[in-house]
Amino acid sequence: MKLNKLTKEEEKVIVRKGTEAPFTGKYDKFFEPGIYVCKRCGAKLYRSENKFDSGCGWPSFDAEVKGAVRRVPDPDGSRTEIECAMCGAHLGHVFTGEGFTAKNVRHCVNSISLEFIPYAKVGDKVKGKKQATSKAAIKGQIAKTN
Repeated sequence: MKLNKLTKEEEKVIVRKGTEAPFTGKYDKFFEPGIYVCKRCGAKLYRSENKFDSGCGWPSFDAEVKGAVRRVPDPDGSRTEIECAMCGAHLGHVFTGEGFTAKNVRHCVNSISLEFIPYAKVGDKVKGKKQATSKAAIKGQIAKTN
């Protein structure tokens, strides 16, 4: 597996399981249509349709791409860490029972662990397929690769 080169700041969070300061990440208040991928390996992690504003200071999602995120007990014993299932990159933590959405789940993710790809460009990035021209076609391409 090819891993992307990380900056020292990215490595602090992604490899050494740090946390970026709240309300500082570029995706906290970002709500464009597209897909969020792992900064380290490029695996698809989250869709914009599952992103919501929880007010916590980090991007929040109530669902992940099926099989893309692994849950691991946090060493603090009270939280559950989330990692990229493909490369083990630290993403953040997952919380349940808060009632923010009907799914009752909040993935609290460090922006620095993510890269965003607009739906208009996803077709180019999905297994070398030709770029899709409609949102429905793009979603179809993404679904076929999950």
